[in-house]
This record gives sequence, structure tokens and C-alpha cells, in this order.
Amino acid sequence: MNKPIIGISGNKLSHSVEAFYGEPVTYTPQGTVSAIKEAGGTPLVIPINDPHSAEKYISIVDKLLLTGGQDIAPDLYGEEPHPKLGETNKERDLFEISLIQEAMKQQKPIFAICRGMQLLNVALGGTLYQDLSLYSAWKIKHAQQPTQPKYATHTIKIEEKSMLGTIIGETCLVNSYHHQGIKDLSKDLVATAWAADGIIEGIEFSKNSHRMLGVQWHPELRFEHSSKELALFDYFVNKL
Repeated sequence: MNKPIIGISGNKLSHSVEAFYGEPVTYTPQGTVSAIKEAGGTPLVIPINDPHSAEKYISIVDKLLLTGGQDIAPDLYGEEPHPKLGETNKERDLFEISLIQEAMKQQKPIFAICRGMQLLNVALGGTLYQDLSLYSAWKIKHAQQPTQPKYATHTIKIEEKSMLGTIIGETCLVNSYHHQGIKDLSKDLVATAWAADGIIEGIEFSKNSHRMLGVQWHPELRFEHSSKELALFDYFVNKL
């Protein structure tokens, strides 16, 4: 049986790094690659490119994984930049939106992690809190965790009958490294998990026409220490 080829959206380190003589670096966290391999898939990192190349990239993979990273440019959801907005990469935003659109067109499943979940929402017409300080009910430490990412820091509640609920159950302890979050959820998506302060932690497509799963935390940094996190990758690689 052939292993599914998983296209992983790559990031670009554009700041000067001495080890690479100041040259930009295309990368993805090793945990993402390792989790896909552990689940039985073949990881293939897709570098940031011209949006018109998305059709070709999606045609050679079986599924798409959208990774974490920078903030999303707020003009993509009709807002001016807030003073607490972090670094953005518009080139990455536009390319990954094209990957999403092409994956939907070619009926390829999508698993979206952290920024990836937020971008999926924006690509389908939703909006974001540019910083969680703009969310009036904010009371959970979601960003700047002093704890190593292999350790979970807060709980989430999961819709029992959702895709996420069938994979990992009704509750889960997760790690958390984000200062943005979903504000207005796309009409094409449904929320399936929430933190105790109401921040959306999981999403899926509202109909059976597209296979999508999104989580706000980072299972790729915990799969070696949590059977629930590994189960997410197993489901994505082998069942989604």
C-alpha cells in the first residue's frame, strides 16, 4: 500500500541567520514532519511560491497540512492593522489561500494547525481577533507560554459528535501558543472545540462536501507524549 503524500505548507525565515550566511531559509518544524511519518504518511514540504503554482503542488499530494507561524495580514479580512499585530507575511498568506482553494477544487483533505486554522477561516470569509486583548471574555493564557510545548497548559471542551470528538473525546489538555483567534467564524465552517474562555479551538467544514479539520493548538509538538495528539495525525493521514 502506498503511503499518502502529505503536502506541508512551508514557512520562510527571512531574517539574517549567521549559520546560513544571512540568506533566507525555507523550513517547517521537525515535529510536523516526524508526526506525519509516525502516522504512516510521506511528508513533502511545499515552499512559499507564486499562487498560480498552487494547482501543480496540490495535484502531486494526497492531502494538505497548513502549519503555524506569523500573524495573518488583516487587510485580507477587511481590517486595518492593530497596534498589537505581530509580524505578517503577505506572500505566504496569498500562496496558502491558493493552496486551500485548490485543495477544495481537487477534493483533497485539509488539516490546519494554529495559524493554519485561522487562515482557513479567513480564506472562507471569516475574521480574526488581531490580538486576544480585543476579546472581552479573554481569561486563559493562550500565548507566550513559559512551559515547554510538550506539556499541555489548558483544557478544551469538544463537541461530542464532531470529527474532533470522535478522535480524541469530549475534553483534552492542550498546549497553546497564539495571540490571535477566530472572531467571526466563516459560514462554511462549524466550531467543534472551545477553551474555557470561549475562544474557538477546533473547526471543521459544515457539510460533507469537503474534508477539513482545524485545531488551534500544536499537536505536532506533543504527539510523542500524548496518544490523543498522535491520534489526530493518524486520522488525518489514514482516514480524513
